[in-house]
Amino acid sequence: MTTYRICLLPGDGIGPEITAEAVKTLDAVGVEYGVSFECTEALLGGIAIDETGTALPDATLQAAIAADAVLLAAIGGPRWDTTDPSKPRPEQGLLGIRKALGLYANLRPVKIFDALRDASTLKPEYLEGVDMLIVRELTGGLYFGSRDREIDVAGAATGGGAGMRAYDTMAYSEYEIERIARIAFDAARTRGNKVHSVDKANVLESSRLWREVVHRLHAAEFSDVELIDQLVDNSAMQLIRNPAQFDVMVTENMFGDILSDEASMLTGSLGMLASASLGDGTALYEPSHGSAPDIAGQGIANPLAMLLSVELMLRHSFAMHEAADALAVAIEEVLAAGWRTRDIVTDGMPADKVVGTSAMGDLVVAVLAPSGD
Repeated sequence: MTTYRICLLPGDGIGPEITAEAVKTLDAVGVEYGVSFECTEALLGGIAIDETGTALPDATLQAAIAADAVLLAAIGGPRWDTTDPSKPRPEQGLLGIRKALGLYANLRPVKIFDALRDASTLKPEYLEGVDMLIVRELTGGLYFGSRDREIDVAGAATGGGAGMRAYDTMAYSEYEIERIARIAFDAARTRGNKVHSVDKANVLESSRLWREVVHRLHAAEFSDVELIDQLVDNSAMQLIRNPAQFDVMVTENMFGDILSDEASMLTGSLGMLASASLGDGTALYEPSHGSAPDIAGQGIANPLAMLLSVELMLRHSFAMHEAADALAVAIEEVLAAGWRTRDIVTDGMPADKVVGTSAMGDLVVAVLAPSGD
């Protein structure tokens, strides 16, 4: 029997709750498809800070490197928020593991579930045909550029006196842009054959380089793919105005972070958006939502983005396409049958169709593995 090793990073807030549903689902997949998933938990984020003093312990990184895939739930929360640059923050763990594993490409599918059209903030007619893939560069830009905070800077304080000044640097090299653009063009060839390259080339020099490199690669290797340049502020507007125009969107780190969260609301909830982070090392899969500390421990979190992340893991890391398809269909069927967690409830929904985290996982598993063996 084939065994796949998965490094589980439950993290903070609702993370452990939705991780339990992922493990439940993997167990069902294993039985149905004759494979074994060996899951080992490790610390990342706030809980890692509490227990080890750092957001990314070395033991966690080593476990991730040794695994066949990494499945991350959620990190962070108000208890670890700080503006003190000397103190650890949960996000350092996430950025650190991405960098250490060489995960430079983040794939975020945005597809409308027919059963959830009424849960979206847009009118249903604007959602017709929405099926996009956001390809976000993950290890460059502002999040990884040089940064500092200076004190006693002349003229920095209100009134002209000495005060504090901070800066972050957005920097990109040619190779970083070319490799993420190549992934976007390759993906487009398997989809609608169209790429929107999103930048801010009218203002930023890094965006002008971005556009130049993307066009050079397009001309040399992907001239059969339609390429459209779009400024990031226009893209933010177009996602609301006409989201169906997008097939593949490729953009830099911060722009992709913001736009993918905006796009998630087309689906009705941030709790419905999964992601895959790919690159040179062990791939990492995670839902795009946060740790939701306000509902942690209540058993009401939506686990479906986590289960959709499992689907991406089955597809990209294990080449278990049949199992991935079956999981995607199971989620569709559960939603079509009217089952909802609290975040995707719409007006008029019967109260007995609103379920908690564990019950939603059970419903998916029941469709995925109806024999229950």
